[in-house]
Amino acid sequence: MRVLLIGANGYIGRFVADRLLADPAVQLTALGRGDDADVRFDLASGSPGALTRFLDAVHPGVVVNCAGTTRGGARELTRHNTVAVATVCEALRRSGCGARLVQIGCSAEYGPSQPGSSTAEDAVPRPGGPYGVSKLAATELVLGSGLDAVVLRVFSPAGPGTPAGSPLGRLAEAMRRAMQSGDGELKLGGLGAQRDFVDVRDVARAVHAASLSAAQGVINIGSGRAVRLRDAAAVLARVAGYGGALHELDGPPGALRPAIGHPRPDSDHALPVAYPYPDGCGSWQQADVRTARDRLGWRPRIGLEESLADIWMEAACRI
Repeated sequence: MRVLLIGANGYIGRFVADRLLADPAVQLTALGRGDDADVRFDLASGSPGALTRFLDAVHPGVVVNCAGTTRGGARELTRHNTVAVATVCEALRRSGCGARLVQIGCSAEYGPSQPGSSTAEDAVPRPGGPYGVSKLAATELVLGSGLDAVVLRVFSPAGPGTPAGSPLGRLAEAMRRAMQSGDGELKLGGLGAQRDFVDVRDVARAVHAASLSAAQGVINIGSGRAVRLRDAAAVLARVAGYGGALHELDGPPGALRPAIGHPRPDSDHALPVAYPYPDGCGSWQQADVRTARDRLGWRPRIGLEESLADIWMEAACRI
C-alpha cells in the first residue's frame, strides 16, 4: 500500500510516520514544507493542479493529512487548516489515483460540552474559537467532497513530543522551573478544566487502522474519560518527584493570572485570560469512542500516567 503522508514533521505526523514505516506492507512518501520532506509543497499556497500532477505520478492508495496549525490569528488558521484541506480535496477529485483520504480533525470542532456527558459523532458542532471553526470548516469540506474519506476527530493528544505551549506541556515546564529553582510552591491557574487525553502513539495507531479500513465520516479518537487538569498536575508531580505544594490560582473572569493552556504573551506582561477556558472548549470534554471501537477495532492502550511520564522525561532533559 502506497501512502502519502502530509505533515509528517508535525506533533501527530511524526508518530503517524513511525507507525506506518513499521508496517512492511506500506510504502511511505512524505509531503510537506520542510527540507526533510520527500517532496516540498505548501498546501496553503500551492495550487490544486500542481498537487494533482504529483498524485498522478506517485499514485498513492491512501492520503493521510496531518498538516495544520493550532496557533495564530483567524487568517493564518484559515489558510493552514481550511484552505489547505480544500487544496487536498480538489487535487484528489481531479486525480486519477482514487486515493482514500484520512483527515486529522480536532475535538475543538465540538466546542463546549455538558459536564458529565460523552460527546458522540452526531453531536452538533459549536466551536468556541477560530481554531475550532477552521478545523470544522475543513471537516465539512472533506465530508462534502464525495471522496472515500474519514475524519478522525482527535481529542487532547498527550505523550512524548507534547508541544510546550499545550496545557500539559506548560504544566511540565512550570514544574521543571520550580524544581530547578528549589521552589517549594507551584502556583498554577486554569486547572479546573477537564479534558479527554489520548496518547499520541494511540492516535497514530488509529490513523493506521483508518488507512486500512473502509470507514467513512467522522470518528472520535480519545480515551473516553475526562481528567481534571488539577489531577493531571498531581500525577505529574508524583512521576517528577516534586514534593512541593500545588496551589491553584483560578479566579473570576478577566483576572490577570497565569493559566495552563493559555498561549504565551509576546511580552513579559501578563494578559487577561480568556474566560472560562481559552481553547474554546469550556470546562468539560469527554469523547464517546464506541464508533472507533466498532468501525476501526481501535482502543486506547497507553494510560495518562505513562503519557505524563514521557512528557516529564523530555522536560527534565532541559534542566
